[in-house]
Amino acid sequence: MEDPFHSAICVEFKAKAHERVMRNCYGRDVARENTAAIPCRGRRRFPSAAKADRLRIVSEDVTLHICSDDAEAPKLVGAALIKREADLAPDKPGVYRMLAADGEVLYVGKAKSLKKRILQYAQGRFHTQRIGRMVALTCEMVLVRTQTEGEALLLEARLIKALKPRYNVLLRDDKMFAEIIVRKDHEAPQIAKHRGAHSIKGDYFGPFANTGAVNRTLDTLQKAFLLRTCADSVYESRTRPCMLHQIKRCSAPCTGVINLEDYGALVTQAHDFLRGRSRGVIDDLSKEMMRASEDMEFERAAHLRDRVRSLNSVFMSTSVDLRDEEADVFAVFAEGGYACVQTVFYRAGQNWGDRAYFPRVDQEDDESAILDAFLGQFYQDRPAPKLILISHDLSEPELMVEALSLRADRKVTIHRPQRGEKADVVAHALNNAKSALGRRMAEQSAQSRLLQGVAEAFGLDAPPVRIEVYDNSHLGGTHAVGGMVVAGPDGFMKGQYRKFTIRDLDTAPGDDYAMMAEVFRRRFSRLVKGREDPSVMEGFGRPDLVLVDGGQGQLDAVLAVLNDMGLTDLNIVGVAKGPDRDAGMERFVMPGRAPFMMEPKSPVLYYLQRLRDEAHRYAIGANRQKRDAAMTKNPLDDIDGIGTRRKRALLAAFGSGKEVSKARVEDLQKIEGISAALAQKIYDHFHAGG
Repeated sequence: MEDPFHSAICVEFKAKAHERVMRNCYGRDVARENTAAIPCRGRRRFPSAAKADRLRIVSEDVTLHICSDDAEAPKLVGAALIKREADLAPDKPGVYRMLAADGEVLYVGKAKSLKKRILQYAQGRFHTQRIGRMVALTCEMVLVRTQTEGEALLLEARLIKALKPRYNVLLRDDKMFAEIIVRKDHEAPQIAKHRGAHSIKGDYFGPFANTGAVNRTLDTLQKAFLLRTCADSVYESRTRPCMLHQIKRCSAPCTGVINLEDYGALVTQAHDFLRGRSRGVIDDLSKEMMRASEDMEFERAAHLRDRVRSLNSVFMSTSVDLRDEEADVFAVFAEGGYACVQTVFYRAGQNWGDRAYFPRVDQEDDESAILDAFLGQFYQDRPAPKLILISHDLSEPELMVEALSLRADRKVTIHRPQRGEKADVVAHALNNAKSALGRRMAEQSAQSRLLQGVAEAFGLDAPPVRIEVYDNSHLGGTHAVGGMVVAGPDGFMKGQYRKFTIRDLDTAPGDDYAMMAEVFRRRFSRLVKGREDPSVMEGFGRPDLVLVDGGQGQLDAVLAVLNDMGLTDLNIVGVAKGPDRDAGMERFVMPGRAPFMMEPKSPVLYYLQRLRDEAHRYAIGANRQKRDAAMTKNPLDDIDGIGTRRKRALLAAFGSGKEVSKARVEDLQKIEGISAALAQKIYDHFHAGG
């Protein structure tokens, strides 16, 4: 099925003139006879050579209105601009974007009728103060027509997530959830924890709200189905069963204790369990246990009994009866311009964890509006379950059902229960949302006081909103890497952390000054380029305060780089460790100010230590990742034409990459899959120096 996100913004261009204009506008070739997906990333203008006040591109799927940069065009803003856009807009469903004078996306919205919806902004009736400010700032609009209102909702959610408009309700901290994968690319499928893109061939089950929920489920699956969790390299090298087999956590397919056919049956049972057919699996195991007992195979019967107990414990630990449901629960609580959305995931008769979200909202947003925006963004990159339970009514429930069903390619039901166990589940989630928001507001109050203290300590004009902290890590000069962590009023902003592999070949091993200078040169070159092209600044906003792990030497190195770039107005502070690296004895170094220390028990000092330690942890972790990758790297990986299968065959025949390097061409040719030409290529790779 075609992805509605893409079909909603596909345009057919058959004229060369249109193709040239779109290439200039979006910076990529557009197929002349085929549809092309247009990425909407911030402000894109047509060149002034268009010599027109408006350029209108109309197709069956899309209508775009984009301002020209021609200086002769009338400069309408606010309600006047929106009124003109309403006159040109089609009476069809679609998505609209409001842009400020500098190209910032102010708001993304959907509409059943673009013309009628936009006209409401121009009329100015019933506007809140917030909406009035947004209208006054609008200097440009982009309209995208879609086939259906459901597609408009999906496209709106995608654009909000990508563009992060100032006036939209915005879902934050949306990291990828953990899942369980049952791999399909091996004769004996492995079960494992997974996070990230579905790049491995296999069946994925989730989402799990936290790692603890994944580990508990994996523990149950190991006890009940005895599936292997080891890596393929371990599987291939085993000559006798491992400890997991001894404690009845694995059936040991690696050594043939169980044949592959019987192991496949265990995999099928695990699939059924994870897909919600748990009761059938338990009944089958119970019957098999009774047969084994009748046949006087008591040891096997006891083993089956233990497996049944493991599965039954899942149901005994589930406080509510959603065994036959695949459901997500959403409860929202808003107060004082803050909101919390509590999510709970139920799969296969189990509570797979819960998680609290704190979307960016306005004080005027009610619970229904928050839930509307949240659900659209939450399911933007993941399929919805069959049932969604909510704490408040949606403003357009039928539209949300249509959009999520379209995205999941099956029927999705949204229900606000009024009584019974499902209502109890929602009520429990709502209570958790209230508690979580209370804790969050208390933490933010304390965080605000700390940031005010930081501003006073370093002489800043206002509490910093974005703090960047830098540190380097290497081991004897090898695998050098720089790390940048970001913090603000909401705590650590882990989605904006960055790693910098040290690339300058002229840098002497272990030269911390040169490494720090390279990191700053690469990071802040984006800030300079961002003045002309804001798109390069994604994830690299302008910092209000920069902390450098180091003393006067590191500070001088980075100041020289920033001065060369013309960035002389940044607040830079060096954090030098005290004598014997004692915490609490740090000295702070700033340009034009003598080094100073803070009270050892100052809360602000503790906060700065946390920032410094987080940067230290992040940089060391990056260095360890590089070292681990280098340790597992095989010299065969550098030879073109040697894939996984051929590498495995060579290692099985010779034992190691070192032994392969000693082999003769004739010996290499004997390996299955190694031709004469490839054997010569391998030999030449290891004997290039003669």
